Amino acid sequence: MIDWSNCPEVERDAERVSGAWVFRGTRVPVAALFENLEDGITINQFGELFPGVDLKQARAVLDYIAKTSLAAA
Repeated sequence: MIDWSNCPEVERDAERVSGAWVFRGTRVPVAALFENLEDGITINQFGELFPGVDLKQARAVLDYIAKTSLAAA
């Protein structure tokens, strides 16, 4: 399980989206990024599908997960 609490681009609020981690300032779950990437869309297409999410935010989340995964290895 990823500890998202140290990633500045995401936030969690029990009152929004059932407490799921979302991109800061949006209601878009972080999981939506990974689900869409698994389905074959590009990060640019993700930005078009979810215009509230800045591409810099999406890239920062991917960087965070990469660094977190490497540190755990």
